[in-house]
Amino acid sequence: MTLNRPEARNALTFAMYDRIREIALEVNEDPSVRVLVLTGAGGKAFAAGTDISQFRAFDSEQDALAYEERMDAVLGALESVRVPTLAALAGACTGGGAGIASACDLRICTASLKFGFPIARTLGNTLSLGNFVRLTALLGMARVKDLVFTARLVEAREALAIGLVSEIVPSEDELAGRALELAEKLAAHAPLTLQTTKEALRRIRAQLTPPQGGSDLVVKAYMSEDFKEGIEAFFAKRPAHWKGR
Repeated sequence: MTLNRPEARNALTFAMYDRIREIALEVNEDPSVRVLVLTGAGGKAFAAGTDISQFRAFDSEQDALAYEERMDAVLGALESVRVPTLAALAGACTGGGAGIASACDLRICTASLKFGFPIARTLGNTLSLGNFVRLTALLGMARVKDLVFTARLVEAREALAIGLVSEIVPSEDELAGRALELAEKLAAHAPLTLQTTKEALRRIRAQLTPPQGGSDLVVKAYMSEDFKEGIEAFFAKRPAHWKGR
């Protein structure tokens, strides 16, 4: 699966999110598929988050809730793919792109990786409760707070040190080949061992996520003056002026 908007650093449209979910469901119906590899076109970004122009149309609580519900459905579908998922990362992997990478089973990257959720600096929105649980299970609560509070981006060496990625590939030109090599290794292993291990760990993580909850937090952030300011500041290429309301 290739995220293919290189002219926009593969920024994700709602249609792209929906197609990712569709592909995840299609893989589950195709027994010939043994591994799903995700990457971004162009070599400069895996995905630089959601296309921010789509947020300009948000004017109701339902818009905000529907967006985070879409994100949870997409990431949940990726986590529920019966085969191993491998994200091959280069360049920007931020916001929704970082969410997608985090929902994959394995991640490899090049030295150009920049991973994170810089929303405290850019948009002033928030993540869903399910996404916070997903990230906490992957990185730990302290690191999630560090990344969100400071809005900094994790580079390749740190990503390897904290277990976010399993290896650093020497160059962008070698990334696809190494991803294929690793995919072939996974495909040669016992599929039921991989499937049951993946599902067991998914069920453990799912127990940490309340079936309902967090809607008030989503509404508070997305319906704020600060969120509207963050969008306009982004397009004006200026720092946002936060008011806390």
